[in-house]
Amino acid sequence: MKPLRAALLVLCVTGASQALAEDIPGSSDHPAIGRYEGASISYFQTKAYDEIRLPSGPLQRGDRDNPSAWQIELAGKVTSIGYEGPAGRSILEVMRNYEETLKASGFKVNFLCRGEEQCSPGRMIPTFWEAARSGIRIPQQWDSTVYLLAERHDSSGPVTVAMIGVETKARGDRRLMPHVAVTVVEGQPMETDKITVVPADEIEQALVRDGRIAIYGIYFDFDQSEVKPESRPQIEQLAALLKKRPDLTVLVVGHTDGQGEFDYNLSLSQKRAQAVADLLVSEFEIGASRVTPAGAGMMAPVTTNRTEEGRAKNRRVEIVELSGG
Repeated sequence: MKPLRAALLVLCVTGASQALAEDIPGSSDHPAIGRYEGASISYFQTKAYDEIRLPSGPLQRGDRDNPSAWQIELAGKVTSIGYEGPAGRSILEVMRNYEETLKASGFKVNFLCRGEEQCSPGRMIPTFWEAARSGIRIPQQWDSTVYLLAERHDSSGPVTVAMIGVETKARGDRRLMPHVAVTVVEGQPMETDKITVVPADEIEQALVRDGRIAIYGIYFDFDQSEVKPESRPQIEQLAALLKKRPDLTVLVVGHTDGQGEFDYNLSLSQKRAQAVADLLVSEFEIGASRVTPAGAGMMAPVTTNRTEEGRAKNRRVEIVELSGG
């Protein structure tokens, strides 16, 4: 097994991408990870920015609906790669090679588990497995599951790597085949300068015309309800309209995308709406009776949740007119 380890170390250190004929078009290895020698890429996707959760510990009984107990929340550039092969190698051998190589290149392995007993003592391995694969297509061979989570801090920020591996058994002419789903998150802030602040008069015009307006200039950290400081210019414009129009009362409605549990997103959207309403009352002296917070969770998307662009549009705060003369 030593020659294989050495070969993988070379790939990771050099960042080389030795594309095989079987690789899907447009795919490549991640420079921080490399690939197991002889494997091919069966799935590939990159997103400039996304917010995801990955397992960071075993899934205990009773924690299925409490993601913070066994998952880590991450945001940044996300690269998703699915590897297949090489035939004849066990998934344990492949994953041990990756573990060794990650450690050699400065990563700290924060969590490693094998099978249901270690990964999901609560006997919910399908739930753990779905979270670990993070949308990457691999066979549902839960009994052979090996998972690891590793992190390294580079000059540009943290890099988190999650890998889940399974194997399909040999049968007839088909050889033993390992499959690995790799998720790499390069931590970085979302580019918040892409949204122009909506001025007070445009908010007013939208309320007169449509009775509502979607606001994208109010920001929250991933899975948090505290309003970020860069949201202030947009909230100032909303407050200016409310001061100009003392007859205007509104709903402040929080919306999430379609990812995650329904009840959890509903609660989060309510907390975010409440945080915006509280700022309007405490810092801009808007009467509490004029701003009513409400959470809609994932119930009212404006577009598809199948793409990151769609999910970004669905994550919003809406201002809905209740009365305005």
